[in-house]
Amino acid sequence: MASTHSPAGTAPACPVHHGYEPFEQDDPFPSYAALRAQEPVMFDERVGYWVVSRYDDIKAVFEDWETFSSENAQAPVRERGPQARQIMEDGGFTAYSGLSARVPPEHTRIRKVAAKAFTPRRFKVLEPRIRANVVRLLETMLARPERRGDLLRDLAYDVPTITILTLIGADVGMIDTFKRWSDSRAAMTWGDLTDEEQVPHARNLVEYWAECRRLVAEAHETAPDSLVGDMVRMQAEGDPISDHEIASVCYSLLFAGHETTTTLISNALRVLLSHPEQWRAVVDDPARIPAAVDEVLRYSPSIVGWRRRALRDTEIGGVAIPKGSDILLLMGSANRDASRFEDGESFDIGRPNAREHLSFGYGIHYCLGNMLAKLQAKIALEEVARLAPALRLADGADIRFGRNLSFRAPAAVPVIWED
Repeated sequence: MASTHSPAGTAPACPVHHGYEPFEQDDPFPSYAALRAQEPVMFDERVGYWVVSRYDDIKAVFEDWETFSSENAQAPVRERGPQARQIMEDGGFTAYSGLSARVPPEHTRIRKVAAKAFTPRRFKVLEPRIRANVVRLLETMLARPERRGDLLRDLAYDVPTITILTLIGADVGMIDTFKRWSDSRAAMTWGDLTDEEQVPHARNLVEYWAECRRLVAEAHETAPDSLVGDMVRMQAEGDPISDHEIASVCYSLLFAGHETTTTLISNALRVLLSHPEQWRAVVDDPARIPAAVDEVLRYSPSIVGWRRRALRDTEIGGVAIPKGSDILLLMGSANRDASRFEDGESFDIGRPNAREHLSFGYGIHYCLGNMLAKLQAKIALEEVARLAPALRLADGADIRFGRNLSFRAPAAVPVIWED
């Protein structure tokens, strides 16, 4: 095996037999155990990133934002081609990360304003709507005479999208449009597209950004009772945030606020139904659902890898990292690290420290929407357990996952049930 502890400026050969495969994620879940044991910090020449797989190392990188910048968190994994760049330039696309790719003091300033708008009060108002949407969608699925469904398409697809559109103050009738835009954002940022494949996605991003700017402009005129309306009001009252920054927060939330929650709900049901004894425990005692949600976040998170950039010569886990290096943090690996989670490759809703997972990040960039995501997953599990306790995965279901560097989203969760 070629050494991965290379001096600055060299790119060592990347071992490919550990189960870590960028872009290819069709297996049930990549096994990172050998990677953690043999090469917990390695350079992958295929993507040009130093890959970090151990819990303590990843947590330390998240904590040290002054050394490990988030400035590349939203950068395209593959450079945009000339046609896509021209389309986005001509379309006035100037969107930037709401929070995840910003650094202090800018990050601190914007997060302070956003946090005042993103409050538990808003979640409380949304909760009955979330539950009503879950029940409506489940009852529609369960009414099918063929007794077959897809929990991704029939439930998880719509619920978080309706929730985040309501929170933002966008048109809930535009679910499919926002999903199309979000798919393009994921593909353009974390995917491996040819120049030609980028073109339709570039057009979608121009439309997406125009809608975010329109929502901010409209909020100035109508003062809606929404998160965007709150930020516009705070701006008028003197809080230091610009219209472009509010639109950027909107741009981020309209993606992150539903895409990862759709995956969380899908994975929660997929994993629990594939462990029937633990699904039965949840059905028998719904009070165990919050702990089950945290264990799903640990065991099968929506995001398995996130990025940072070294601002100075440094080291991770004793391995020298040159200034300017891009770093891929494998939270999906950290969450199964035996040094933190006993028998980490096993799914256990009774795990006492499941909440120590790194699926929402750590430190100053810890996910602002974590409570809303967990609330929606909790409600979904409660209602499925109540209305369809005998639900089970379809026999022989071949659940496949998308191809990108960071997200772990199933393409379908096919299920069946009895009368």
